[in-house]
Amino acid sequence: MTENLPISRALNAGLRRALETDDRVLLMGEDIGPLGGVFRVTEGLQKDFGPRRVIDSPLAESGIVGTAIGLAMGGFKPVLEIQFDGFVFPAFDQITSQLAKITNRHEGGVRMPVVIRIPYGGHIGAVEHHQESPEAYFTHTPGLRVVSPSNANDAYWMMQQAIASLDPVIFLEPKAKYWQKGEVDTEAPALPLHASRIVRRGTDVTLVGHGAMVTTLLQAAALAESEGTSCEVIDLRSLSPVDYGPLLDSVRRTGRMVYAQEAPGFTSLGSEIAATVMERAFFALEAPVLRVSGFDVPFPPAKLEGTYLPDADRILEAVDRSLAY
Repeated sequence: MTENLPISRALNAGLRRALETDDRVLLMGEDIGPLGGVFRVTEGLQKDFGPRRVIDSPLAESGIVGTAIGLAMGGFKPVLEIQFDGFVFPAFDQITSQLAKITNRHEGGVRMPVVIRIPYGGHIGAVEHHQESPEAYFTHTPGLRVVSPSNANDAYWMMQQAIASLDPVIFLEPKAKYWQKGEVDTEAPALPLHASRIVRRGTDVTLVGHGAMVTTLLQAAALAESEGTSCEVIDLRSLSPVDYGPLLDSVRRTGRMVYAQEAPGFTSLGSEIAATVMERAFFALEAPVLRVSGFDVPFPPAKLEGTYLPDADRILEAVDRSLAY
């Protein structure tokens, strides 16, 4: 069956299906019960599954993750909600020092099927601590899987795939796109959780990004086409591990690549991907891999976010620089 849903409702449907099919699945987070979460992703789930499976937690992120580690050791599959990206850092020690390492510490004898949902990124004009792009902190940490859907169908399926994983998954939800609608096929599974995907075919330049940036890349590709340049657009979907196959195949055809992200550029996911593509496809490249990113400053006040965040014009400028080599 196909439904036209915003990403927030697709996530809700994915969580609902996981709760229905596996009694070990529990949801935990601040205000996720009667309120349904700040972005209403869990709306109606406590009413239907009860407060023992959809748990309103105290305002204590470290405690939420620490409790989930104990629940996972007891055979449960906790799915946690961090209200905003900037609030995840009080739980950072629990995530990187404990959750990420326990399976390796026990030589695979103890698994940690914990999903941590984090609304992330800009475009909503929020205040400090409410618009961060922390993906590099987590992709740098062995033992964590990190994914980010860019559309409703992926949100529905990737949520269920993440919950089915036996390893901890950082599930980054682009908050700017919670209300973006798309077709969700609830019967035909999407790609595997860690597969990247070509979302637009092109021949001249490969554009790569994830989450909310995919929409911006598609806007840039449409504008480039009007100027006679054909851009291929790849949605990374999985940030750790990265599925390099489609990226390398594309770069070997186009000879050029531009990577775009909201996060600051220094020591970022884009840095790693640019280095890897240049190592593995060097002789196919007609120009260096170029990166477009947020600036290396703290996320600015709301009125300046339009300047800080990469837009289609900044991506097109990079496309032009690549073609000029």
